[in-house]
Amino acid sequence: MKVAFLTAGGIAPCLSSSIGYFIKRYNEIDPSIELIAYKHGYKGLLKGESIVITDVAKNNSEVLYNFGGSPIGNSRVKLSNIDDCLINNYINENDIPLEVASEQLVKDNVDVLHTIGGDDTNTTAADLVNYLSENNYNLTVVGLPKTIDNDVYPIKQTLGAYTAAEETAKYFSNIVNENTTSSRQLIVHEVMGRNCGWLTSYSAYLYRKKLKEMYFLSDLNVTKERWDIHGIYIPEKNFNIENEIVRLRKIMDTHDCVNIFFSEGAALDSIISDLENNNEEIKRDAFGHVRLDDINPGIWFASKLAKGIYADKVLIQKSGYFARSAPSNQQDLNLIFKSVDLAIECALTSKSGVVGIDENDNKLSCIEFDRIKGGKPFDFYVNWFTQMLEDIKQIEEV
Repeated sequence: MKVAFLTAGGIAPCLSSSIGYFIKRYNEIDPSIELIAYKHGYKGLLKGESIVITDVAKNNSEVLYNFGGSPIGNSRVKLSNIDDCLINNYINENDIPLEVASEQLVKDNVDVLHTIGGDDTNTTAADLVNYLSENNYNLTVVGLPKTIDNDVYPIKQTLGAYTAAEETAKYFSNIVNENTTSSRQLIVHEVMGRNCGWLTSYSAYLYRKKLKEMYFLSDLNVTKERWDIHGIYIPEKNFNIENEIVRLRKIMDTHDCVNIFFSEGAALDSIISDLENNNEEIKRDAFGHVRLDDINPGIWFASKLAKGIYADKVLIQKSGYFARSAPSNQQDLNLIFKSVDLAIECALTSKSGVVGIDENDNKLSCIEFDRIKGGKPFDFYVNWFTQMLEDIKQIEEV
């Protein structure tokens, strides 16, 4: 039996740990099972670049729990986007990426492929299963759902999201001290991701939970109000920026600072509209998504706020790379171990799908590929979030 792994998309705090535990468990079940990994996700599969998991790696794979990133590398490749694959020299002229990838799996005699990635990674895996099945080759693909945004249908909790939220809160706990660097300081903490409503909100919740346990010294202007979050803006919840400017200006006048948690996708429609009105090019990635790094949502949002609240200084800080590159915390490790155990069980019984906690019944199960899709919105009516907005007096809904 031969098992292959690949990780794809952006990195997340679950990739290294997942690969490490996969290797450990397969070696415990049957040391004779051959294990390989495709380098840099679907790019390596297209180019036929893989590494063999040696006995040394098998016997020491738990070391990977201590690392972030992916030991086998990542890339963002959409097999159905022929032009993008050609431009990046992943395939030759007249090649069809899906065929090239499938033929490589056949050439390598792979029986089971484990994909660790988001919705695009796992729906692409489904295309491989279907293509090979039509060509009389039985390939079992069992994926794990990875996104720090926790935005995959119908998965209740994606791997890596717990850690990312914890690390995002940790990041801000240092950055917030910049409120002392000048008078009327505006801090915009930009949380990376177009659908990161959950990550933005839950990291804010964790930060404020810690804040409640801290002692302050108001006689020296070290107050809870100055270190608190004053606004949380997410894609799922509309807000009136003019009304928010009026509210935040009062906070600035009173506490000499304003601290914001801002999701990259929170004002995307408004930003795109501004760019289109100015006849500026809107760049997109291989999946058709707007390239958020190129349009700088945080800068756009901060410029709108700074003028209205009369900020003397503006600081925009992105926590995304810090958060997504962390090693798994214990909460994620617990979920990873359970998910990998079930993924291997499914693989050994030739059952394809994506292993995750199904929102329909709240059970860990192997979910059919055709039910997997991205862009799942955060439910901003959950009690902990509505209470948080009430606490910071951001209760208006448009």
